[in-house]
Amino acid sequence: MSSTQTHTPTDADGHDDHHPGPREYVRIAIILAILTALEVSTYFVDFGVLGIPLLVVLMIIKFIMVAGFFMHLRFDTKLYSRFLYGGLLLAVGLYAATLVVMFFDQAPTI
Repeated sequence: MSSTQTHTPTDADGHDDHHPGPREYVRIAIILAILTALEVSTYFVDFGVLGIPLLVVLMIIKFIMVAGFFMHLRFDTKLYSRFLYGGLLLAVGLYAATLVVMFFDQAPTI
């Protein structure tokens, strides 16, 4: 009886090809820290009408990076990615609808 083993290819550091190593995680964390600093800067620096769209774009980028790497969606079944990215699309749609109501609501104020 022969037993078949699945072999996962490894790189020079002993990490498998499908998951990043510690160096990659640190690089991603640094990028996320920079993006977070940019988000916080929108409070102190007036970006004008670009403030809200900038925050939405940064939110989407950070969501994709965190879900893809730290939640391992890049390495899991595509079904999980569809569920999470579907939720992202629903959230962005909700934000967009709220912004439309906030900016274009012409109801008189008392």
